[in-house]
Amino acid sequence: MKRREFVRTAGGATAAVAAGAGATGTAAAQEQQPDWPSGVTSGNLGSYQDARGESEVTVQVGAGDSGLAFDATQLWVDTGTTITFEWTGNGGAHNVQTVEDGGPAGLDSGDPVGEEGYTYEYEVTEEDAGITHYHCVPHTATGMHAGIAVGGDVPTVEVGGASNGWPENIAHVGVPLHAHWVGIAAILGISLTFVFTFYLLKYGESAHTGHGGAQ
Repeated sequence: MKRREFVRTAGGATAAVAAGAGATGTAAAQEQQPDWPSGVTSGNLGSYQDARGESEVTVQVGAGDSGLAFDATQLWVDTGTTITFEWTGNGGAHNVQTVEDGGPAGLDSGDPVGEEGYTYEYEVTEEDAGITHYHCVPHTATGMHAGIAVGGDVPTVEVGGASNGWPENIAHVGVPLHAHWVGIAAILGISLTFVFTFYLLKYGESAHTGHGGAQ
């Protein structure tokens, strides 16, 4: 490959690395999720579902390997949505109840139930707008907590990588993907490209000249 062709190829590769890294950084910072209180983000399982636009949604009660979680743990819905809490029968007897001063939605399924298939329905109204933190009273100490965000006027945070192949626990609990890591990766890729180019241009041509002189 001639020097000019090689430089042109290497330059194109460098630009591609930079553009790709920049695009990744932009995409990683675009998704908005509700700014859940710490009691919600520390809940078992940590799954997240944006169910806005849906009129009905189901939350499993007694989810996870131990049956001590709600799924989705973090749920975002519109006003007018009907949420059906459905018991799995795992993890013992559970209930659904808003924690004290936990938010506007008055969730209360009554006494704990362990029966599989038992359901509790809650229709979200405009009075429930905001973020509500709820739990299972018998298992509150073991981390059976969850949250509901209602409406579009809720505080949000930027998170990255959700539903793009990133680990589920990172995507769902709202861990930000910091842009400086993307920048470091881009700089490293560009630097390696220049080093590779310099090495081949310098030593590759030297080896070629020496070989020609020996003939």
